[in-house]
Amino acid sequence: MAKTKYEVIEAGNPKAPPRSLIRVSGYRNLIASLDAFGPSTYKNNVVEMQKPYSHPQTGKEISFREPTTAESIIISAYDFAKRAKRQIFNPNWLQAGRIVRTSEGVYANPPKDEQGNFVVDERTLKSYLDGIKPMKVGNGKVWIVPDSRGLKDFGFAEYDSFKQGIYRDVGDFVEGGLARVLEHSHSADNLGEIASEENYPEGVKVRGFDSVSNPILKVAALYSGRDLGNDGLYVNGDGWLDGSLGFAFGVLD
Repeated sequence: MAKTKYEVIEAGNPKAPPRSLIRVSGYRNLIASLDAFGPSTYKNNVVEMQKPYSHPQTGKEISFREPTTAESIIISAYDFAKRAKRQIFNPNWLQAGRIVRTSEGVYANPPKDEQGNFVVDERTLKSYLDGIKPMKVGNGKVWIVPDSRGLKDFGFAEYDSFKQGIYRDVGDFVEGGLARVLEHSHSADNLGEIASEENYPEGVKVRGFDSVSNPILKVAALYSGRDLGNDGLYVNGDGWLDGSLGFAFGVLD
């Protein structure tokens, strides 16, 4: 796997509101907002990132789209201890991206239908897995679906492919189905870097990924547990779209 590289693009003095950028290159290539939007609800942060801004080098008008979970994670990994951990994870939480919890598992980054609404119908979501060979992970399976028109970082992890609760060993977490589907990768290297013992000596706690009778659209949340009496990384599957305040990165198309 190619080594990930980062390049900061600082904001100048253009006419529209300036926005510093960060270029990520390697096995995943993208340009995103250097600083996250927020703190606000996820819905409001998405609205803010879609407003017009100016490119720091060209002055050209730009706007951002909401990130996938994998994109949020790789952006957060940049200089994590000094940036995202200190500015987002410790005092608040990262709105990593949309997920759909179902009766059998969790879908990451659901597509939109023709009306522009996110797909939550379980039968329709399952249809996108057709023809994709799953990975056996733990006692369950994980589907990492290749990108195509309408699908970006889409995947599915059965609940049996990971556990809820505390992971003392970060390796156990990143090898589980949840980490792989959130990072849309066979190896969740960026989550491994974020959740390292150096950053979180008390490990990772996974919560809020309970089975539900009817599919429900949620936001995957990542945050530190300092205010909860430990120095662990929390990965929560019960984040609100329009409720508690948090931060989200925007991605430049």
